Amino acid sequence: MDIQNNSQSKEVQEQQERQSVENSLTALRKLQIIYSKIDKIRTIRGELPLEVRDLEAACEGIETRISKYEGIIKEFQEKIKEREGISKAAETAISKYKAQIENVRNNREYDALNKEIEYQTLEIQLSEKRINDYNESIRTKKEEIARSEEELASVKEDLQHKQAELDTIIGETEKEENQLLSSVQKNEADVEPRLQTAFKRIRENMRNGLAVVKIERDACGGCFSKISPQRQLDIRMHKKIIVCEFCGRILIDDEIADKANQEIQIQ
Repeated sequence: MDIQNNSQSKEVQEQQERQSVENSLTALRKLQIIYSKIDKIRTIRGELPLEVRDLEAACEGIETRISKYEGIIKEFQEKIKEREGISKAAETAISKYKAQIENVRNNREYDALNKEIEYQTLEIQLSEKRINDYNESIRTKKEEIARSEEELASVKEDLQHKQAELDTIIGETEKEENQLLSSVQKNEADVEPRLQTAFKRIRENMRNGLAVVKIERDACGGCFSKISPQRQLDIRMHKKIIVCEFCGRILIDDEIADKANQEIQIQ
């Protein structure tokens, strides 16, 4: 009797374990179906989100460049005012020294005043040269600003078109995507955390995002590598979760795939 009870208990336990594996595989397959639909929606958007971000960054860079040029122009304008002030002071000093020359009492005072007039004249000439240089630099920076503003207008126009295109696509797909994302949260509740982590890691490593695939023509539905008959049998037994030896994807049989499809349709 004890042997019979132990045998029945073992069968019940094995059935429970098998059912647990089946439930996990079905839940993972459902998640895969949902994520594949989300991937398809995002593929429709293509590179537009990246292009929009790149154009926004380009606009920001050009605006920063223009702002920098405007700051440089402001500095040159301040230096011009400073040099104009120096010139004005020098002219005033020259007028004063010339008036003093008329009342000099000896050659020594005359020579000293002439040297001061020469010095102030040189200050005026130097200021004029510096002012011309600053004005030339301002002219150059204004030309660069004009070119940058033309470039900015062109980039903004591209950004406007790309953003409008992206907004149209998002408007057409946003509702469906939100529904799918809600469905992801709902179905993730049926998958234990460690399997969720493994599933997401596998998805990230696959270019097509397929983490759970069927056996098709005796091969992995992801990488198409041949699967031995014994391993196929193990997969159909649902005693444990089995991954492809070559690509690492989770493998399922038609029974799990059909069950997942049916449950997805009911949802």
